[in-house]
Amino acid sequence: MKLALGFSPCPNDTFIFDALVNKKIDTKGINFDMHIEDVETLNEYALQSKLDITKLSYAAYFEVYKNYILCNSGSALGKGVGPLLVAKHILPLEALDNATIAIPGKYTTAHMLFSIAFPNVKNKLFLRYDEIENFVLNASIDEKRLGVIIHENRFTYQQKGLVKIIDLGEYWEQKTQTPIPLGGIAVKRSIPLSIQQTIDALLKESIQYAFKAYPILSPFIKQHAQTMEEKVMRQHIDLYVNSYSIDLGNEGKNAIVLMIRHVKQKHEFNIADLFVR
Repeated sequence: MKLALGFSPCPNDTFIFDALVNKKIDTKGINFDMHIEDVETLNEYALQSKLDITKLSYAAYFEVYKNYILCNSGSALGKGVGPLLVAKHILPLEALDNATIAIPGKYTTAHMLFSIAFPNVKNKLFLRYDEIENFVLNASIDEKRLGVIIHENRFTYQQKGLVKIIDLGEYWEQKTQTPIPLGGIAVKRSIPLSIQQTIDALLKESIQYAFKAYPILSPFIKQHAQTMEEKVMRQHIDLYVNSYSIDLGNEGKNAIVLMIRHVKQKHEFNIADLFVR
């Protein structure tokens, strides 16, 4: 059996999927057709039901839950992992209403968290996550430009002269007292349950395999991280791959359900049906 699998080139994803796609573990007769794209492209693919298995933002999952079910393994979820709002210099939060905010995709959890914190801000520009720092840096003296940064940019924005305005993840944590669900792995509901369960188990095994070799970084991770320094790759993995990635558990699932209820207050689904069982 061959299944189309999508994930991002970010170190946390390549760390998670390395053993799986490169057959360092027994994949139980399943082969994977890799699609490596930025997270917003994967979100758009999910809206089109293009891939059998995909990494996607939880914000996007709430739009596709009728077609996809969530795996218990593979998530980016935790505390202190949220997106940051940055600028060239400190600005009062009231100034945001008249500013342009660059956001890494309409369907990203970063956009959702920003909208929860600042519901009245309308002037948004959707860019690839790796274009946002330069967009903010290239602002003229009179322009108010800010950006919501994710992934490795959390570790590099200060080196580029940017300052943090607010930690959007911290805002969510204080508001809800739960960890932040950023992204997860979803499988098409049309795939037989036994195969869904096998994929979920293989994800967990792939992560556990990767941790056995860590902090050594495999060529697969380095290849897709391109020019990123190894120190930043490890920071990325340390931040986004944790116990929730191995298994969401009740706490992780409850955080996801809370976010769904916040966004879709009139939901028409059974919570128990969201996760592979």
